[in-house]
Amino acid sequence: MGFFLFLPTEEEKMKQEFFWGHSKRYNDFSTYFRKKFSGRVQKISIDAGFTCPNRDGAKGKGGCTYCNNKTFKPSYTNLKNSVKHQIDEGIAFFSKKYDSMQYLAYFQAYTNTYASLDNLIKLYSEALSHPEIAGLVLSTRPDAVNDEILDYLAELSKKVYVMVEFGVESHLDRSLEGVNRCHTFADSVKAIEETARRGINNCAHLILGLPGETRADWLEQAKVISRLPVKNLKLHQLQVHRQTVMEKQYKANPEMFHLFSVEEYAELVVDYLELLNPAIIVERFVSEAPSEMVVAPNWGLKNFEFVAKVEKRLKERDTWQGRLYCP
Repeated sequence: MGFFLFLPTEEEKMKQEFFWGHSKRYNDFSTYFRKKFSGRVQKISIDAGFTCPNRDGAKGKGGCTYCNNKTFKPSYTNLKNSVKHQIDEGIAFFSKKYDSMQYLAYFQAYTNTYASLDNLIKLYSEALSHPEIAGLVLSTRPDAVNDEILDYLAELSKKVYVMVEFGVESHLDRSLEGVNRCHTFADSVKAIEETARRGINNCAHLILGLPGETRADWLEQAKVISRLPVKNLKLHQLQVHRQTVMEKQYKANPEMFHLFSVEEYAELVVDYLELLNPAIIVERFVSEAPSEMVVAPNWGLKNFEFVAKVEKRLKERDTWQGRLYCP
C-alpha cells in the first residue's frame, strides 16, 4: 500500500490553511480548545486518592517502572483536601495569571476510573457542582474502564465536556510488559474504540523512547495509532525520574536506554507527525517534570520552547501533520 500525500489545495495555500482549518502545520490542541470553548480553558489537577491495579496487587505490584506521580502534581493538589478545595486552590492559582478563564476538573493522579461507579459518581459530581467547572478530564488506564462506567460517562458527556485520557504508552506488548504496565495494547484498542463508539472524547498518551524500542517502532506506532478512533494525542519523551524503578535500572544498566537530545527528539516528532492522521488533535509533545526530579535527560526547556522548535522544523522541511498519512 502506497502513501497518500495530503497536499493543500490552491485555495488553502492562499489562506495558508491546512486540513484542520488554520495555518499551523499540525492540528494543535490549544487552537481547537479555544474555538470549542470560545476562549481560554485551563485544567485544574485533582488528586482524589486513587491507586492502580499494578500497585495494589489486583494485577501487579510496584506500579509502572517510570512512574513518580510527584513529577506532574501541582503544588495546589493535596490528597488531604476535598475535591472542591483543590479546585478552589487551582482556580486561585491560575486566576492570578489570566483575567478570563474556563476550567476543567482534571482527575490526574494514578487511575481515576479505578473504583466503584457509586464512588466515581460522588467524586465527579463534587467537581461538576463547582460553578466554575465546565467539564471533566479523567486520566486512567485502558483496562480500568468497563461498560457500566463508560455508559455513565456517555450520558454525562451529553451535558458537559468529558475527556477520558488513556495511558497507552506503547503499541508493543513487550514494552508494556517491560515497564510493568500489566495490560496489553489490545486493551488500549478496545478502550479507545468503546469510548469513541459512545461519543466520549478520548486521548491516547504515548511515551517515545521506552527501552528496547527503535526509531522504526516509533514511526510504525504513528501509523498504528492513526488507524484507531483517537480524538486527542499526548506524546512525551522518555525521562528517567528520581525515586522510580527505572532510575535503579538506568544506574545499573545505562546501555538499556536511548535518551534523546532535544534536536533528535524534535526531528522524530516531525517524522511522527508526517505519518499521523491529520484528524487527530495533538495535545503535547514533551513531558515537563520539575528539573530536580529528573535524572536524565534534563533539557532545561519549557514546553512552549520545544513546540517552537518543532514548528520551526516543520516550516524548514515544508511539511505538516498527515503529509505521509496512509489511510
